[in-house]
Amino acid sequence: MSGDGFRFHTNWCAITGAPSSGKTSVVEELAHRGYAIQNEVARELIEEALRRGKTLAEVRDVTHVQELQRRILKLKVAREKGLDRNALVFTDRGTPDSIVYFRLAKMDPQPAIEASKIFRYKAVFLFERLAIVRDDVRTESEQQAGEIENMLIEDYGALGYDVVRVPVLPIPERADFIMAHLGVNKLASGVDA
Repeated sequence: MSGDGFRFHTNWCAITGAPSSGKTSVVEELAHRGYAIQNEVARELIEEALRRGKTLAEVRDVTHVQELQRRILKLKVAREKGLDRNALVFTDRGTPDSIVYFRLAKMDPQPAIEASKIFRYKAVFLFERLAIVRDDVRTESEQQAGEIENMLIEDYGALGYDVVRVPVLPIPERADFIMAHLGVNKLASGVDA
């Protein structure tokens, strides 16, 4: 374990923020530019449950949501263990996001805190909020989104991250903002941006 409490340092970047902040659109833009990405685990698992016939109310029921949060954390950690620690990878939500969602589900956050100390991200980008757009998975109110954003800043900060706030910009410009912060000005394919 390194002196900062993390087992492994990585070249990965976590993209986080409140629901409906535009994370996934920018992660998709970065993939289009040729960068490695990891999709959001929570959305995948919720959509899978809906396809199996569960209603969103059932998925978000307190007993089910706690099991869902445990599954999300387990899958996040498993996926990260399979990544090259030296590769530049953008994750749609980082493992520390689970700390927030464990807290919201009235669960002990300690398992999520410990899991968040396995890998340290190179950078954490928090997307400033857009208006909530509800869909089959996203049900939070504007107030809840604001609370989630504040909790994300608090929990990443408690782990020692300097969270970089990404302003509301068009999708390509948000991707450019991230790349400029990282000091990268070329596409992954090597073509000038």
